[in-house]
Amino acid sequence: MKRIYMDNNATTAVRPEVLEAMLPFYREQFGNPSSVHWAGRAVSGAVEKAREQVARLINCSAAEIVFISCGSEGDNMSLKGTVEALRDKGDHIITTTVEHPAILETCKALEKQGIRVTYLPVDHNGMLNLAELEAAITDKTILISVMWANNETGNLYPVEEIGAIARKYKVRFHTDAVQAVGKVPVDVQKANVDLLVISGHKIGAPKGVGAIYIRRGTRLSPFMHGGHQERNRRAGTHNVAGIVGLGVACELAGSHLGEDVAHIRRLRDKLEQGIQAAIPEIKLNGHPDPDLRLPNTLNVSFAYIEGESLLLNFDMKGIAASSGSACTSGSLEPSHVMGAMCVDVVLAHSSTRFSLGLDNTEEDVDYVLEVLPPIVQRLREMSPLYNRKEPMTCEECQIIRKVH
Repeated sequence: MKRIYMDNNATTAVRPEVLEAMLPFYREQFGNPSSVHWAGRAVSGAVEKAREQVARLINCSAAEIVFISCGSEGDNMSLKGTVEALRDKGDHIITTTVEHPAILETCKALEKQGIRVTYLPVDHNGMLNLAELEAAITDKTILISVMWANNETGNLYPVEEIGAIARKYKVRFHTDAVQAVGKVPVDVQKANVDLLVISGHKIGAPKGVGAIYIRRGTRLSPFMHGGHQERNRRAGTHNVAGIVGLGVACELAGSHLGEDVAHIRRLRDKLEQGIQAAIPEIKLNGHPDPDLRLPNTLNVSFAYIEGESLLLNFDMKGIAASSGSACTSGSLEPSHVMGAMCVDVVLAHSSTRFSLGLDNTEEDVDYVLEVLPPIVQRLREMSPLYNRKEPMTCEECQIIRKVH
């Protein structure tokens, strides 16, 4: 069966150059970089080289990079570490309704500890109102946390403007840049970011490694306690091979960013235009201006069908994509991002995300455009909503929302 992978926002394949660089640290150079003997010294230099490679990609100093296990750890570390370090300064955090669960669930946990959280709404395109953000700041606000790019819609947020607002009011600014790094230029100096999180497996490095940028002078209480690794900022034995892989992935991303983005965006645009031309009654989820979305991401709802059914049919054709719905995790609730954008509940359940990567080709897009229209038509013909040929009433929408 032909296999096409278009779920790169979930994870990416490890790049061959990355794997090649990692292998020696499983075979010969297996020492612990915290050890003072020859085996430790042999790998500690590799860790520091990777730190420099990560720093160059986002324009900071190597000393401001701390290695972690994943994006979720970095988000937890940023929020909880800020609260603990600045509790004497205030008890208020500002974030958005469309953040990754690593932010939203952490905020919920912090609320139980007495922290007040403002969740900024988004418009029907999923974008923020910066005037509302600025108006939400109080003298007790200690942190603004807004993602650089949304993992479902691909929306890019105005981080430079947000950073300027944060700097104006002397409020710490954190951004989850997991989806942005390696896909769009990321410069922590231009954006006035204080804390930024990277995850390796989104950019061709292995799972289980990431990094957090901590601006020099930013007080942040350790999230993990134990040894003195990472200058006492993150305890735990270094994942040396993973760190080396992350460094190489960041170097590759920085050196090929322009050409990689152009290639992926061309494919994304072809897929988007092909779907719009071939299938009626669809809805683009995200900003209509493709320049305001990640170059690899397309999120579309197909009226009258359910997203999980579409994905199952895709899978039978060898196509890997994802649903904007959380149904795959056992929940019947549609995506919180679609809900925040006030997408109709039925359309929200049919949202499908295509996230392209370096390995995708023109032929991949052609194949998806070949098999998608008949799948959608077949599923619609099975739908009672499609067959009745009339829109759902507001009352019916409310009933469905209550049932789910």
